[in-house]
Amino acid sequence: MGQDRIAGSRDPPYHVDMERQSRTMQRAAGRRRGERSASEEQERLVAGAADGVIAIVVAPTSFEIVNAAYGRATGDLLVDTMDERLSRVLSAFDSAAVRGGATFTIVVAGNARVGDQAVDIVEQALEKPFHIGLETIHVGARIGVARRHGDEPLDHLLRRAAEALAHARASDGVTTRVAAERGGVPLAALAADLHRAIERHEIDVRFQPQVHLLDRRITGVEALARWQHPRLGVLGAETLLAAAERAGLGVALSDHVQALALRRASEWPAALSHLRIAVNITAADLSRTPFVDRFVARVREAGLAPERVTAEMTEGALIDNLGGAATSLTALRDHGCRVALDDFGTGYSSLAYLARLPLDYLKIDRSLTQAITSDARDRTVVQGVLSIAEGLGLETIAEGVETEAQRIMLAARGCTLYQGFLCAGPLDDAALIALVTCSDDKGTCGC
Repeated sequence: MGQDRIAGSRDPPYHVDMERQSRTMQRAAGRRRGERSASEEQERLVAGAADGVIAIVVAPTSFEIVNAAYGRATGDLLVDTMDERLSRVLSAFDSAAVRGGATFTIVVAGNARVGDQAVDIVEQALEKPFHIGLETIHVGARIGVARRHGDEPLDHLLRRAAEALAHARASDGVTTRVAAERGGVPLAALAADLHRAIERHEIDVRFQPQVHLLDRRITGVEALARWQHPRLGVLGAETLLAAAERAGLGVALSDHVQALALRRASEWPAALSHLRIAVNITAADLSRTPFVDRFVARVREAGLAPERVTAEMTEGALIDNLGGAATSLTALRDHGCRVALDDFGTGYSSLAYLARLPLDYLKIDRSLTQAITSDARDRTVVQGVLSIAEGLGLETIAEGVETEAQRIMLAARGCTLYQGFLCAGPLDDAALIALVTCSDDKGTCGC
């Protein structure tokens, strides 16, 4: 199965003109944009599959940049064109697809060879340029793949594929990621284990430094959840959150991780008292009416000044109730906390969020960060994001910075902070304290 194809295939590009796209949109009348009634088809396909099933989750990279550069209408037409192209190339397979925003979830019935062919043809289709009206648009794509094992439930299969997509987005160069089988441990079993994990103190947090790009001062950290599973070893945040959702423990887990991270930060020595701490908040958090009161009370209980705390969320936590989220986040800022929008550049509605939400920080997704050294086109894209943030008065945090060349280019273009292995990965308390204090009294990264 191909993983890192080079854009610019010799095959002729597909071309869809505006009139044809208008007909496509008219055919879609009567259903809400971004939805297809294929979920029941997927269930039927999986139920009748004799030789195996593969799930493929596809998302364009840097989609919001298309909206920013060409306008939202062109962005919508681009997604419609992707939909049409994928439908066409998969017509020879026994498949069913669901579209949600700019993400496509595809289920294909067949053996491993058929599954590999389906993934291969999806990769080839999306690496070709798209012609929308007079514009030629190149969009990269990230793909998550999961193969069904045994009688694995469809929702578990799709979650594994979505998790593989998240890993592909976080990878340097790899565009397609196949989900691990996790030793055959089903999500239901992990969910059952999670009920006991909190009381057994198996859930922990690590802290990844946030570093000023120009003078390399460590100014803050992001708290990241980890699960020290007694049989499976350390499990990351994606697995932990999926298990929590399955177990109905999303709220309890979020409360536990936030409280733990804030309490640990309050126990750091004076040399770290200047560090800000970013904690993740979820859709379940924002849906609770007393969310702001609960969050602020948790900060005060830990003994931290609210000005040191940043609430960090992805657009997935906002998409269902943007107005309510804006109200809650405004109240949170009124108490002194700051607000960050995570993973900018990977979603479908991030530009609307920038316009309507009270934000302090914009976190640039690592897929954009790691493209900055590749070519002039990619550097222009990153510059566009940074210009939007500057115009809105937002500080920017580039995620996934791993090389000095990336740091220099981001600093030259006005980015203010970074996270990434150039400084350090997620650290326990002792390692973080050593990193901040070992160089000098300024807490400069690069010991």
